Amino acid sequence: MTGTSVAFVGRVREIDALTRRCAVSGSDGISVLTVTGAAGIGKTALLRHVAARCPFVRWATATPWETAVAGGVVTQLLQEPAPTEPVAAADAMARALTGDDPVAVVIDDAQHADLVSLQALSTLVRHHRRLPVAVLLTTEGSALPVPDLDAEQLRLTGLSRSEVAELASASGRILHPAMAERLTRHTGGVPRHVLDLLDEVPAATWTRPDAPLPAPRAVARSVAAQLDRTGRDGRALVTALAVLGNHPSLADAALLAAVDDPLAALESATAAGLLTPGDPSEPTWSDALTESAVIDVTGISAAAEWHRRAADLVTDPVARLRHRVAATPVPDPLLADEVDALAHSHGHDGAWAQAAELFRDASRLTADPLLRDERLMRSVDALVAAGDCIGAAALVPVVESLRETALRNAVLAYLAILRGRATEAELRLQRAGDIVNTDRDAGTAAFIAQRHVLHALVQCQGEQLVRWADRALELADADSPAAIEASAIRGLGLLAAGQPRRATAAYEELSARVRHGPQAQRVAMGRGWVQLMRDDVDAARTSLETAVAAASLGGSTRITLWAYGWLARVQFVTGEWDDAMTSVARGRALADSSGIVLVTPLLEWTAGQIAALRGDWDAAAEAARAASAGPGEYAIMRIPALLLNGQIAEAQADHKAVRRFVEPLRRIAPGTSLQEPGYWPWPDLLGNALVLDGDLAAAEEFLRPHEQRARARGHRSAQARLGYARGRLLGARGDIAAARTSFDQSLALLEGLPLRYDAARINFAYGQTLRRAGKRRDADAAISTARELFASLGATAFVARCDRELKAGGLNQVRDTNDGIELTPQEEAVTTLVARGLSNRDVAAELFVSPKTVQYHLTRIYAKLGVRSRAELAALRR
Repeated sequence: MTGTSVAFVGRVREIDALTRRCAVSGSDGISVLTVTGAAGIGKTALLRHVAARCPFVRWATATPWETAVAGGVVTQLLQEPAPTEPVAAADAMARALTGDDPVAVVIDDAQHADLVSLQALSTLVRHHRRLPVAVLLTTEGSALPVPDLDAEQLRLTGLSRSEVAELASASGRILHPAMAERLTRHTGGVPRHVLDLLDEVPAATWTRPDAPLPAPRAVARSVAAQLDRTGRDGRALVTALAVLGNHPSLADAALLAAVDDPLAALESATAAGLLTPGDPSEPTWSDALTESAVIDVTGISAAAEWHRRAADLVTDPVARLRHRVAATPVPDPLLADEVDALAHSHGHDGAWAQAAELFRDASRLTADPLLRDERLMRSVDALVAAGDCIGAAALVPVVESLRETALRNAVLAYLAILRGRATEAELRLQRAGDIVNTDRDAGTAAFIAQRHVLHALVQCQGEQLVRWADRALELADADSPAAIEASAIRGLGLLAAGQPRRATAAYEELSARVRHGPQAQRVAMGRGWVQLMRDDVDAARTSLETAVAAASLGGSTRITLWAYGWLARVQFVTGEWDDAMTSVARGRALADSSGIVLVTPLLEWTAGQIAALRGDWDAAAEAARAASAGPGEYAIMRIPALLLNGQIAEAQADHKAVRRFVEPLRRIAPGTSLQEPGYWPWPDLLGNALVLDGDLAAAEEFLRPHEQRARARGHRSAQARLGYARGRLLGARGDIAAARTSFDQSLALLEGLPLRYDAARINFAYGQTLRRAGKRRDADAAISTARELFASLGATAFVARCDRELKAGGLNQVRDTNDGIELTPQEEAVTTLVARGLSNRDVAAELFVSPKTVQYHLTRIYAKLGVRSRAELAALRR
């Protein structure tokens, strides 16, 4: 990216913006844009890439040694000596740039440009506004001496992980996603640093995701020169800051560096460019690599000595142990045991990311091969528990090369679960159970049972989940991670098994017992999940927002992802769709960075349903594809994907497609949470489609057991949604009085619940049913209510359907004419839908009439408008 020999990657948004800027200049006149960013961020490469798309380009590169050459940059642009007076230089440029075609004028490293050239550019912009010119400058962030030239800026930031991986691939290195993530964080995504390290670091390093990465040699040389300018105290202070890590205070660094005047040392380090000006009590590095470069420049032996001294000074036991580990390059059994004990303590508290690092350190320091392997496997398991599937997957070849044990199989099963691979997880868990000796190793047996709990959860099998959770609780110590996590999930099993009150009580008891720390995040997420399913929507929002917020306090990525998925559903049902899309976006980013695919269908379900209701069919289709991608072996993945496809079809009034997508849920349902009212909103979706597709007997047979279960559970929203489908069915049978009762009861059940979308949907069905029965005035009132609700939600697809219903009803509508020919409201509605390409059956379903009625109206429409076919009718309406 920093040279012509490497493929250009990323920057799609920036390329489009700059390309448009160059094209627009041809019609709107001169414009100026400054591209800013750190050295090596790719400013020059970006502009060269854009310039290759522009028909005419004039390019100049400013350099520090030509800053004093008056008019030097203008001379480069004109390729002939330029006047040294700004106005005259501007006139010379205007003559050279005048023409019909747009021109891109690029000045690279404009912070080094001479003042006369910058003044000439300013004059050109102000006095020759109609020139078809886009002036593009690059700077490293310093303000230009002519302010109007950098008034509009485009700031470049580092590349994303996927872009860094693409850049590495273009350079001949295929990186594991975990290593691509580390390289991105290490370099800040700066392309020059990425390319330097890809060239300098041995090939074997890129196959080890836990291998330390140095600073690029160019950065190390620059930092070494900066350290030489700081003086003895400044150098010592900077080295102490790098050794302490994790944003140490100035006081701690000064103590380690043995500096008497820390402010003077800080000032010298800041003046040298190693630190940034700011709060002196908390020094900040100038960029992502400086800290690493300081350690590299210090040297291995000296750095180890610094860590030993730090271990004697710091008071935090975790930090002390970290420094001792850093100072110990060879196995040390006693230190390894200490680190292992601390890792177990962090795991006990649910701080799995820290536990993973500690287990890995303990493994490195362990001499006994069997114990070393066990600690390495626990490190991988902790990575999975923290939600770092990418990092854990990178270590799978290492784990698979180890001796087979029950622990190894359970760890690999855990990773398979989060990657959506149900068959692999089942086989590995079965093998782990065959190997483990429960009498001698109850802890590992409890560990395996806990993995079975997760497996049952994502299979949506409540009774199995509760059985395995009870087994884990029986085997594990009461306050062990396995016991706490089994308890945190057990309530979800109770809910899925048809015991909602016990599920709620379980979470109330657990929430009182586990109030703080990462484990509390698991409890809050599970509690919010149950609360949403039980219509306690406001409480669900609070619980799930708490679980999301806990991510910054050491919570699990896996739990945070589930929290985002269910929080988005809360926001969907309450009508806060923009907030729901924000939650989805954050969840998508987290799923991408962690490698957890299990929650993707849940996130895409919300995104796709909102897109469909807003009439954004492309976005809805893309979400449906994303929801169905991947292995999809678990029920928790298949169910949202099928629901989304069915709901998109419903928004398009394609009721046969609804049946096709949702019918498979009937096969999945036995023994799963699909049987429980309110857990998944599918019975009303399928029941409604059966009615509108004319299969009334099947609708009756299907709805009855779901209605009975919803009444038995006392589940209000489930009864309301099923009442909506029942009202449709009664109306289709001609029992309008009973249909009215069913719809009215459904709306009454929703009173006091913030379920705006459900209320809109029921009113819409109510109005359609009344209109078919000839109750046009009552139908108009119900559909108008539905329209207001849909409009408030931004559900434009259903707003349009409401408008067609109101027009077809004929009340409070002005009839349209075509060249003086008057169509009835019903004929106008049929004409609109047929012109869109719908079949007679689809039009009938949309307008809730029979196909024969549609054909009758079409015959009259053809006669009135003088057309002979659907194609001619569509052409007439274009």
